[in-house]
Amino acid sequence: MMTVFWMLRKNLGAKLFFLPALAFWLVALDVTAAEARFIQDRFAIGYWVGPQTSENLETRYREIADANFTLVLGTPGMTPAAQLELCDKLGLRAIVDARSGGELADGPACWGYALRDEPNAADFPVLANQVGEIRRERPGRFGYINLFPNYASAAQLGTATYEEHVARFIDEVKPDVLSMDHYPLMRPDGDTRDLYCENLDTMRRLSLKAAIPFWNFFYSMPFNDRLDPTEAQIRWQIFTSVAYGAKGVLYFCYWTPGKGNGGTGEFPKGGAIITAEGLKTRHYDEARRINAELKNLGTTLMQLTSTGVYRVNTGAEPVAALKGSPVRTISRVRSDPHSEFIIGTFHHADGGKAVAFVNHSYSHTAWPTVEFTAPVNEVWEVNKTTGETRPVVDDSPELPGLQLSFGAGDARLFLLRENL
Repeated sequence: MMTVFWMLRKNLGAKLFFLPALAFWLVALDVTAAEARFIQDRFAIGYWVGPQTSENLETRYREIADANFTLVLGTPGMTPAAQLELCDKLGLRAIVDARSGGELADGPACWGYALRDEPNAADFPVLANQVGEIRRERPGRFGYINLFPNYASAAQLGTATYEEHVARFIDEVKPDVLSMDHYPLMRPDGDTRDLYCENLDTMRRLSLKAAIPFWNFFYSMPFNDRLDPTEAQIRWQIFTSVAYGAKGVLYFCYWTPGKGNGGTGEFPKGGAIITAEGLKTRHYDEARRINAELKNLGTTLMQLTSTGVYRVNTGAEPVAALKGSPVRTISRVRSDPHSEFIIGTFHHADGGKAVAFVNHSYSHTAWPTVEFTAPVNEVWEVNKTTGETRPVVDDSPELPGLQLSFGAGDARLFLLRENL
């Protein structure tokens, strides 16, 4: 996130120490510049495809708020100004259509303006102009652009590699938020989750370098060769993004896109959070549960800066795999099968450390024994049900060491207070 401190450090560096007479003036200048950029104030929980209706929109938006979403994208059947007024009433934030009648609609609920989905690199100069124009006309708002995933072709990307595509986008367009969509295969006959993690790692590294947050879309409905995901598979996608440092996740899709073509289109099964006819599916309650946990974790997540991600299997030298992290080792309880974890590590704004554990299995629970570098009495957990921070609890106190339990595809967030 672009903070005043970062702006000063990057733009002024050691010069402030040698130009004390100009320090106050320079600080004031940079505060003004920082205020002109978008500052994300909460964890983004959004979606693609809003309500496809012009009827009972307040009821429809209340359904969105009740499912614990925090961010909406454009909705047919209402003007951006009306959308922002309704979002403000319900405590939601919005990314609205870029222009309506030549004007950029604005209001307290406005985060920014949707510009483009999955652009080719050849489009970057035009997008850079649009982003700059929005920044000048609406300080504090941003132009939202969503990028391809890393399985896009070179022809789609307009670059030789995905890394080059994202790096050029940041350098040329200068976005305030980095965003992409990636929908991993999770089938009995195919699993591409490693590619999903590689994509998240690219976003993590390059967003940290640019000092901006990153978001990503994941899928929550069947389409093409993607099966209808279970709640555990949805949890895995979301919390793996969190472990890689994402400051926002977006569902694909909220409202089921039109089927068309006599059921032979991309979405013949339907099955998003809301059906094409406007009915709730089982995914509505799944999203409501998961999003409530994200909102409870969100205050803490927004204070974290990623420092690393570790893939650990309890049967494959976890001590070596965790070297340099705040976790010394992780092991299985005797007679349990070996488990695999994705572990994200973070610096907390208060000076401490944080660790997010994700159970890599979306079909089995895990009960590992975990040893942190900090003593157990200095390890705390952010409760996903309440958002409160409390001392870590041993889930199996009769066994030696600290036992932690994880549902299939689920995650937990811990704080280490040894430096405070």
